[in-house]
Amino acid sequence: MPSARGRRRTPKPLNRALLEEIALAYVARFSTTAAKLDRYLKRKLRERGWEDSDQPPTEAMVARYVELGYVDDEGFARAKTGSLLRRGYGERRVRQSLAQAGVAEEVREKMRPGEAAARRAALTLARKRRFGPFGSGSFDKPLREKQIATMLRAGHTLDNARQIVDAASVAEADAWAAEAAEDQEW
Repeated sequence: MPSARGRRRTPKPLNRALLEEIALAYVARFSTTAAKLDRYLKRKLRERGWEDSDQPPTEAMVARYVELGYVDDEGFARAKTGSLLRRGYGERRVRQSLAQAGVAEEVREKMRPGEAAARRAALTLARKRRFGPFGSGSFDKPLREKQIATMLRAGHTLDNARQIVDAASVAEADAWAAEAAEDQEW
């Protein structure tokens, strides 16, 4: 006979009040999108079940939270884009991350980083990973190809990856990144 400690308690099936409590706790704790909140609530329903006879009100609940401002896809996209760019990820990875979070195409397009932001992100990744002029100095073709491949996986364009990895000095890389900021119209 298993002890009281060894038995796993089956969670109570959800009702409207419990589902609302779970949803509120989630949006209070995490910045999220409408799609992510909907997926989370549906997962909780699969795990615990639904005790009422009617359908769970997940879509209506998510729509209400969007209307109340608890869930803001554009705000989430802005914050996520900035965070990824500051960590050195390129435009392609930013767009993939936003798509995975359920951000609509028009919002993803609106949050698309400009050339100056893309160059700063490439520079950040190169500094962090010690690529090109930020490295130890010994440089051969296989290492160059490996660094470019890493930058491509991070979402940078081939042109930007080559510019950073092939820069002769840190000053040249910094000048290349600053060049795009000067060309932008404010």
